[in-house]
Amino acid sequence: MPANVVVIGSLNMDLVTRAPRLPKGGETLIGHSFATVSGGKGANQAVAAARLGAQVAMVGCVGNDDYGVQLRDALLAEQIDCRAVSTVEDSSGVALIIVDDNSQNAIVIVAGANGAMTPAVIDRFDAVLQAADVVICQLEIPDATVGHALKRARELGKTVILNPAPASRPLPADWFAAIDYLIPNESEAAALSGLPVDSLETAESAASHLIAMGAGKVIITLGAQGSLFANGQGFEHFPAPKVKAVDTTAAGDTFVGGFAAALASGKSEAEAIRYGQIAAALSVTRAGAQPSIPTMSDVQAFKPA
Repeated sequence: MPANVVVIGSLNMDLVTRAPRLPKGGETLIGHSFATVSGGKGANQAVAAARLGAQVAMVGCVGNDDYGVQLRDALLAEQIDCRAVSTVEDSSGVALIIVDDNSQNAIVIVAGANGAMTPAVIDRFDAVLQAADVVICQLEIPDATVGHALKRARELGKTVILNPAPASRPLPADWFAAIDYLIPNESEAAALSGLPVDSLETAESAASHLIAMGAGKVIITLGAQGSLFANGQGFEHFPAPKVKAVDTTAAGDTFVGGFAAALASGKSEAEAIRYGQIAAALSVTRAGAQPSIPTMSDVQAFKPA
């Protein structure tokens, strides 16, 4: 069965340490625990979309090492089509993650094989994009490849989602016209717009600015404050479900995957946002990246506090 959601992006092995707090420069802390967990924003979003009801294909690169085998196996276990996941002569991408006792995290990413994601890889797997309804990209692969993928998905008439993470600077201006849904968090929205984002009002200003730059619609995820949706005609605030957070590592990825799966199934934008929010809320109640991502039945069974 052809995939109705295609995720183009990164696969990383997450090396996760839990510690009392994030260390200061030059400081050594004693941690609580250590684990290796399959991750990467692209792979996390693919797993989320698959668990939350979509037929998913992944386009990405892993290294010719044990992590590469484990990363591919983790996707296959979710029934994700991995024919467009290539093995290259490099180490697999890794993310070094520290999670503190307040569930905040600090992350260092080494791209490894993700750096081998060139525009030619997108062209090689064009048939995968052609079969999709929704195409998702992020920013953990080279910018030239992201831009190429966005524009090709637009040419094919697909629903195009860009989760601009991690973002520390404005996007290339010629990307915006290819984006149906731009989904940043507060810090990413601030980096892309050049405006502060620290309240609903400032989020509205940033979203308006991004739409003026050419994005179709903007959803700014605001953590415990929920999400702000902007379509150029107005704004809608979606409050977040109340839960007790344990680990926020994959919350944004879970929201994006859930939103995409819901859109691909024919849900309205508002329904898709609420679906993604419940999925993200459930994910922060569990530790880890991919292990924390809920299933469709989990979301359907969710009862707000």
